Amino acid sequence: MIIGCPKEVKIKESRIALVPSGAKDLVQDGHDVLVQSNAGSGAGISNDQYEQVGATIVDSADAVWERSDLIVKVKEPIAEEFDRMREGQTLYTYLHLAAVPELTKALMEKKVKAVGYETVQLPNGQLPLLRPMSEVAGRISVQVGAYYLHNDVGGKGVLLSGVAGVRPASVVIIGGGTAGMNAAIVASGMGAHVTVLDVNLNRLEYLDQIFGSKITTLYSNAINIEEAVLSCDVLIGTVLLAGAKAPCLVPEEFVQRMEQGSVIVDVSVDQGGCIETIRPTSHEEPTYRVHDVVHYGVTNMPGAVARTSTFALTNVTMPYLRAIAKYGLEDAAQKDPALAKGINVMKGHVCCEPVSLAIDVPYVPLEKLL
Repeated sequence: MIIGCPKEVKIKESRIALVPSGAKDLVQDGHDVLVQSNAGSGAGISNDQYEQVGATIVDSADAVWERSDLIVKVKEPIAEEFDRMREGQTLYTYLHLAAVPELTKALMEKKVKAVGYETVQLPNGQLPLLRPMSEVAGRISVQVGAYYLHNDVGGKGVLLSGVAGVRPASVVIIGGGTAGMNAAIVASGMGAHVTVLDVNLNRLEYLDQIFGSKITTLYSNAINIEEAVLSCDVLIGTVLLAGAKAPCLVPEEFVQRMEQGSVIVDVSVDQGGCIETIRPTSHEEPTYRVHDVVHYGVTNMPGAVARTSTFALTNVTMPYLRAIAKYGLEDAAQKDPALAKGINVMKGHVCCEPVSLAIDVPYVPLEKLL
């Protein structure tokens, strides 16, 4: 199989979906690997490192897409890439289709076989390809929140950790999953007062066991959310429903009543966000203000630490990539139910039910398409 890895085109996205060790494995498996020139430079990986393991460096993205049976990326294709996709091609990347109906329709029209990292799901419910980036994003969210509390960037002038005799900042995290737990690790480690809300009591019990008295856990309901939001300095949203649009848990009314200069960071913005006033932003223009509250809505937060993120991501994506390359997507999916759950679009149809519900297109079970 010919496997292509184009350079990411999203603003300030420096990650790459394939590292030299992965390219070497694929070449040894008998495949041809094409990497767009300088695609790895943002993660500190040179063209020479790919060539040394047998990959071929290709000058243009057009050539990579045109020649490849399987495209591996980090972020979902944007409008300029839609015309590069072709029928029967397999796309393996983060998709987040519930928030981008125009991409879903393009994948359907082109009859691309599209696998979303974020919906590959193990029998125990875990999302192994989402986990490392959720870890990174959760940790970054606290760093971002701490920075934007500074007066010089529009914050209320609160030091996250506080100092002797002065209270620390209050950080409220909605969602106690991987991103939420990692946000709690950093926020509590920096000395903030941390509150985590979730609807899963087993998860809250686990967090209590891990953190002890370092954080406060609360059951997530409208009253508890309102009280926590109105008293916080930094609000971090990390709610996730696999493949689906994130539920709106913080209405604009709550944001309007927050203290001026407070900061909102919504990690779930790439799935629509769980805070009503959030909208997608980029690393070039990461923030905006609503009701004098700073909002940070960057949809590719881990791209800011491209080297760490690249290696963390490829550690988990490579086994599935090798299986797809070896067997073809259809056979690989039949051998591995977790991978089957990752298929969002096949033969012009949406086969991920949460996506179909979010963008109002017919759902066709994958079994009927294989």
